[in-house]
Amino acid sequence: MALQMSSAALQIGSVAPDFEADTTEGRIRFHDWIGDKWAVLFSHPKDFTPVCTTELGYMAKLKPEFDKRNTKVIGLSVDRVSDHVKWSADIKETQGQAPNYPMIGDPDLNVSKLYGMLPADLEGSCEGRTPADNQTVRNVYVIGPDKKVKLMIAYPMTTGRNFDEVLRVIDSLQLTAKHKVSTPVNWKQGQDVIIAGSVSDEEAKKTYPQGWKAPKPYLRIVPQPKG
Repeated sequence: MALQMSSAALQIGSVAPDFEADTTEGRIRFHDWIGDKWAVLFSHPKDFTPVCTTELGYMAKLKPEFDKRNTKVIGLSVDRVSDHVKWSADIKETQGQAPNYPMIGDPDLNVSKLYGMLPADLEGSCEGRTPADNQTVRNVYVIGPDKKVKLMIAYPMTTGRNFDEVLRVIDSLQLTAKHKVSTPVNWKQGQDVIIAGSVSDEEAKKTYPQGWKAPKPYLRIVPQPKG
């Protein structure tokens, strides 16, 4: 049962809608489940679909990397939890590892509608619906400890998601939440960063007394801050 209906379109900076739902690890209330951590919610249009099978297996292998980043992982699929459990066996057989994170059951489509992945006025349940009917339920959300959406990516059904990229973005989000910097194109952990535009040169000198590289006045490059 969904707890919070949102009429506005979900955007970066929006509070992630809260809900209660059954999962493969018991019933949760989403905000309580996140607690003081970061979270990744990634959704699937249907159980026993080929691209999603590969994604769920890869995410299971990558989960220790999310753990290191104080980030919880949770999946959602438009089917019952009992079907998720059966699908998990296929994922283990074909991908080498079963999901080691909860999978939300959304047979009544409530969570998918709450997050704007399916029309709010859509009637019915998961029964009789095909993956093509639910093809818009292919999103990735990164949610901060403040319960606000930090990243949204929507994927087509035919393209497997890049969870290494999600990790890269989380590294950037966590760094820029702590320091007044931005990360440049294709940035990876340990590489140079950009002093945030909101920081004046006078302020920047206090933080970076050694100075910075500035090919343009608005492009001030410094080593990644420690800690």
